[in-house]
Amino acid sequence: MQNNPAMTAGFEPGVDLYWLPLGAGGHSVRFNGRIFEAVTARLEGRPPCDLYHSALEVRVPECRFVIEQAPVRDNNGMERGVVLEGAVGSRRAGRFRLFRYEVRRWRDGVIPDIGEAVESPQELTGDPLLAQRILDLVPVVPTLVWGRDESQAGEMWNSNSMISWLIARSGLHVESVHLPAGGRAPGWRAGFVVARRQQAADSVGR
Repeated sequence: MQNNPAMTAGFEPGVDLYWLPLGAGGHSVRFNGRIFEAVTARLEGRPPCDLYHSALEVRVPECRFVIEQAPVRDNNGMERGVVLEGAVGSRRAGRFRLFRYEVRRWRDGVIPDIGEAVESPQELTGDPLLAQRILDLVPVVPTLVWGRDESQAGEMWNSNSMISWLIARSGLHVESVHLPAGGRAPGWRAGFVVARRQQAADSVGR
């Protein structure tokens, strides 16, 4: 098991973003991702890009957390700080574990294959209040169907959507986040589109 660099660095408050190559540590996911990107790039008339999956490390004075969306591994989600689950592909299929994802707020957790992270970590803030705000938001992340555009944001919902939603809803500037050179993060735009709609609705309701 790999340790996160912050494991030995103390708990100086802050939020760091990690970019992990899609399918890091899993050859079939990486291969399928390349096929998906090759087809998408051809349809959009552009060169293929490297695909990335995002995760956050959040530190508050008392402890450190990893926030990530991933397939449901087993029934021991509490050990990984799982706070939510959602369906993959369709809500009906989500009855089966194979077609569910989990949202983790994992105290002292690890980011699998962090050794393959690219241009990471990116420090998003050192403000302890914003770090706590992100932690508080995790249990209310929208559990939209993975791989579908239920919100009509123009892009499918996935793990990147969850991370960008958290960044936007916390008050951090999602536009300041930069992808690794030549990279693309499918679903990233969907997260902040949904977040901005909710923020607008909140403003109207005040």
